[in-house]
Amino acid sequence: MSTVMNLQIHMNEIERLCSEIWQQTKKVGGLNGFVCLTGTGGTLDGVTRYLKGVSDGEVRCFLADPPGSVLCSFIKSGRKLIDRTGSSITKEINSGLIDDAIYVSDEESIEMVYRMLDKEGIYLSASSALNVVAAVKMAEQMGKGKRIVTMLCNSASKYQSRLFLKSWLESKNLYSSIPERLKKYAILA
Repeated sequence: MSTVMNLQIHMNEIERLCSEIWQQTKKVGGLNGFVCLTGTGGTLDGVTRYLKGVSDGEVRCFLADPPGSVLCSFIKSGRKLIDRTGSSITKEINSGLIDDAIYVSDEESIEMVYRMLDKEGIYLSASSALNVVAAVKMAEQMGKGKRIVTMLCNSASKYQSRLFLKSWLESKNLYSSIPERLKKYAILA
């Protein structure tokens, strides 16, 4: 398949996803915010462009950022970047449409993996949990009664040998971030 064809398929999927988000949230009073982490920025940019367009710019769109990334500081600094190795910004992220960025620590993501499994029965990857943490932070920032949407990009099944392995969590200094009552899920030896 050609690159152009792949890009068109991706754009069609983004439009379908955005339309679904917009229609479903409209039924319950509308959408106030969208937040997700990003790789190249294509999904975040596509969703942001769509939601800003249909809401006349009213929907706030945030980038969720993990440790080691420069994107949160880039957005918060007014899109200034100190040149250093490994710090490049794609045009999608530099579009000027992203309203703000939220930093989420590894500890917060890991804790959310365990909380979502325990409270909701949802088996999330750390990246999906990062999005949930960012959505909670965005909701707290925007205030009571706001509707925030994020993406649960994948499950924990590909990552379970790390996420639920006590020795791996300890080696990364993440085990202590799991609340005591949830450590029962770190069952892999």
